[in-house]
Amino acid sequence: MALDDVATWTKQALPELTDDLRMLVELETPSNDKALLDRGLDALTRWLVDRLGEPDESARHHGGEYGDALEATYTGSEPGTVLVLCHYDTVWPAGTLAEWPFEVRDGRATGPGVFDMKHGIVQAVWALRCLRELDLPRPTVRFLFNGDEEIGSPAARPHIERLSEDARATLVLEASVDGKLKTARKGVGLFDVTVEGIEAHAGLEPEKGVSAIHQLAELIPQIVAAAAPEKGTTINVGLVEGGSGRNVVARHATCGIDIRVADPAEQTRLDEAFAALRPSDSRARLTVKGQWNRPPMVEHEESKALFAVAKDVADGLGWATLDGVAVGGASDGNFVSGLGRPVLDGLGAVGAGAHARHEHVLLDHLPSRTALVAGILTALAERD
Repeated sequence: MALDDVATWTKQALPELTDDLRMLVELETPSNDKALLDRGLDALTRWLVDRLGEPDESARHHGGEYGDALEATYTGSEPGTVLVLCHYDTVWPAGTLAEWPFEVRDGRATGPGVFDMKHGIVQAVWALRCLRELDLPRPTVRFLFNGDEEIGSPAARPHIERLSEDARATLVLEASVDGKLKTARKGVGLFDVTVEGIEAHAGLEPEKGVSAIHQLAELIPQIVAAAAPEKGTTINVGLVEGGSGRNVVARHATCGIDIRVADPAEQTRLDEAFAALRPSDSRARLTVKGQWNRPPMVEHEESKALFAVAKDVADGLGWATLDGVAVGGASDGNFVSGLGRPVLDGLGAVGAGAHARHEHVLLDHLPSRTALVAGILTALAERD
């Protein structure tokens, strides 16, 4: 059985997989450090060529102030193209590695970015290498390595949407949830509500002022009340700033808001709710800025069919089960889903601790997760 061969091959490759994981984690690639991102992508590109050879097509898309995106295409043995999305940027600032180095202990690998999502990059590349080494059917695989995912993919989004247009499927190598694939994700909105008041002395003539802080304090409960948890809509006011002194009627106040929605229709409702906000004092001025950073990732029929392919592969690999789960976080898969295209997310690491100091992966799962991706690729190549 071909899947038995895949499982055996990836299991034997575990030492090399682990070495490559170490190499990628030891490339510090914080989202806000362009120089380190450039160096990291240079090294990743050399490693990719070492593992798979020169791509048949490649392009490095400049991200401006953000990390570049590397597009690399390897022609398959069968018709059809599969897009594989990975991001190489992490939330960890420069210097983190010095105090928290890559380490393997009792089967757990730790280090900045190991779970989110450098493990997934290793899987993706080695899955294709496995199929080529075993001479198994494979589609054309188009990789996109994104350098600004953790800050919303402002530079990479157009490339993700363009490259997924003609793809038979898009596979996202973000980490799993205890082995479960991510079949639905919430959309994200990032907004700032700002009030401009009138400055005055708080003791001598407070009546001549309009406190932007007081006005904003009245508006925040209205903003939070627009949440609809029963529909999967949550609103968090995570930042509040304003004022210049305790004895000054504040001229300026602003709050930063994070919104998560499971239903695309909620975006329209919340747009209308924000447009209807008004300060109680007509002398104050209110502005709302921001955008919907990512649409919800919903379970389209084509995505459900793609999950069924993954489940069949897991069965063929002898797994007890493969489940899907809906999560509140967003990824580049949201962009693909928002266009109605088939996408499967959470194919990456088994572990925990994304964006936290206990970030880790369970190395025993690295070969089997790589085999799952390889199996999905060859299954998609064999489809009509």
